[in-house]
Amino acid sequence: MIEILLTLVGLVMLISPATFWKITERWKNSGDEEPSMGYVWATRFGGTLFLLAGLGSALAKIFWT
Repeated sequence: MIEILLTLVGLVMLISPATFWKITERWKNSGDEEPSMGYVWATRFGGTLFLLAGLGSALAKIFWT
């Protein structure tokens, strides 16, 4: 179950970091601010790690059970 959650969160972070920002960080900012380029790259990097963790967990569950 956790592998599905990790994979889905990773995909959102990788494909649409602005959506992830709206869900997690927008409430902290006032006005019509957008995420910085650094935030976008860091979120994509984190999304890649989440995706790899989710896929690795799924493969481990398949091959080692």
